[in-house]
Amino acid sequence: MEGIIIEAREFKDFIYGEFARIGKAISSPKRIELLDLLTQGPKTVEALAADTKMSIANTSKHLQSLLESKLVNYTKDKNYVIYRLASEQVLMFVLALRGTAEERISDVKLVREGHILRQNSLSPISFKELTEKLNRNAVTLLDVRPFEEYKHDHLPHALSVPISELEHHLDLLPKDKEIVAYCRGPYCVYATEAVEFLKSRGYQATLLDAGINEWKQIQH
Repeated sequence: MEGIIIEAREFKDFIYGEFARIGKAISSPKRIELLDLLTQGPKTVEALAADTKMSIANTSKHLQSLLESKLVNYTKDKNYVIYRLASEQVLMFVLALRGTAEERISDVKLVREGHILRQNSLSPISFKELTEKLNRNAVTLLDVRPFEEYKHDHLPHALSVPISELEHHLDLLPKDKEIVAYCRGPYCVYATEAVEFLKSRGYQATLLDAGINEWKQIQH
């Protein structure tokens, strides 16, 4: 519609219709989950299908809807199709959507506290506390996300030990120093599982109830 002068009502209908395209694209919980996963970095269709427990066909269908709404884009690498968020603005949109749900829907917080914090039996550490302890070399910071996500971006001084490999790499972790585990953010259970496992093996372990995106937000 470039360069076309239209009436006021037609203008409004067009603009809000385009806004509604975004709303329609995120009307599926699975598509929101896909966007949330992509905030951690580019991923293949196969990796996204595995993370969301969907078939590759269904994953591709949802990604096509996000692509049509210009929320994601993709590149090809040999036989793989790699998706990523279309822009930094889309990342902020996903985080804002999550934050709005946290603020307006009380059950979100209650369910998260039950599942991630184990009814608040796990006392998470804040970024401020973490920074102070890192400055004193008093903790080992552990990133338990998949290595590809760590490679894309990670917290300063973090050691990569994916949750799936943690049991086999305990020799990398000191028992005389507190271990702080983090994963994709406040709705990712990997860090919770890591802390519980490490405690069962005699380590002093703590949860960072945040991830790389939350860290970036406080840097601005």
